[in-house]
Amino acid sequence: SVSIVKDQESGRSKGFGFVEMPEQSEAQSAIAALNGQAFSGRTITVNEARPHPDGRRGRDRGGRGDRRGRGRY
Repeated sequence: SVSIVKDQESGRSKGFGFVEMPEQSEAQSAIAALNGQAFSGRTITVNEARPHPDGRRGRDRGGRGDRRGRGRY
């Protein structure tokens, strides 16, 4: 699944999002293939999601959170 993070007031993209993949090996392959590549004239950064520094998840940061209990890759 894919979620694009948007500003709650304007509805515009904040310039990043999350892609959830079923297997970590698939995520690692995507990171290796796509990190640093050009997309629509911009260089993209692709990496594994990191926990928010203050431990917030889901709606607090503007995303949907991980409701299924699976790891995010």
